[in-house]
Amino acid sequence: MKALILAGGRGKRLNELSANHNKCMTKVGGRPVIEYNLDNAAATNLEEIIIVVGYRAEEIINAYGNRYKGKVIRYVIQWEQKGLVDAVQCAREAVGGQEFMLMLSDEVLVNPRHRAMIEEFRKGDCLVLCGVLNVEDKDMIRRTYTLIQDEDRNVFRLVEKPRHPLNDLMGTGVCCFKNEIYNYIDFTPIHHERKEKELPDLIQCVIDEGKKVKTFHVCERYTNINSPEDITAAEKLLKQK
Repeated sequence: MKALILAGGRGKRLNELSANHNKCMTKVGGRPVIEYNLDNAAATNLEEIIIVVGYRAEEIINAYGNRYKGKVIRYVIQWEQKGLVDAVQCAREAVGGQEFMLMLSDEVLVNPRHRAMIEEFRKGDCLVLCGVLNVEDKDMIRRTYTLIQDEDRNVFRLVEKPRHPLNDLMGTGVCCFKNEIYNYIDFTPIHHERKEKELPDLIQCVIDEGKKVKTFHVCERYTNINSPEDITAAEKLLKQK
């Protein structure tokens, strides 16, 4: 099983902070935000870290080289920034038929449980295990996605950036996938507004085919970095650890 970190985008909403840097190299708590995700990957028993790079790829490659805390790093180029699902597709050869844990390079998770999530995935029979958390402020869910599930955590529906979240369950970019997920990328619809394939829609295709998707409580608190205000919020969360 491998770790797959997506780090291809610029992050235009960060304005001047990402004009000369990849979004994931934005400093949060004095460190590039991608390092929090590299730390999470290094703390697991995953054998290799694959990083999908694109915008200012050389900045990331020069910073981290081919190893991070004992883990081998392999880079994949996403030549056009066409969204998360396209980035996953770009990494197909590097994944090499194995299972993988997806991470997004702009996320900050407080008290993360990646190792426990991998163990849960390996002993289960689901095709996808989605990392989630419960939040008090439902407006936060509008930044990512929400899920509808039963009492056994079987997911029936994912909703990308819901205008009116139905519950307090917030999805993150941390997901475990069997390699079979690649069979569903061609069937994933292109979002009518963003003109790219979205991760929740890919996972929904799996559900619609009758395959099992479940959730796992992956952290206590969470934010992703899309604006200068998010940096302040993330640093506040990190101080609460």
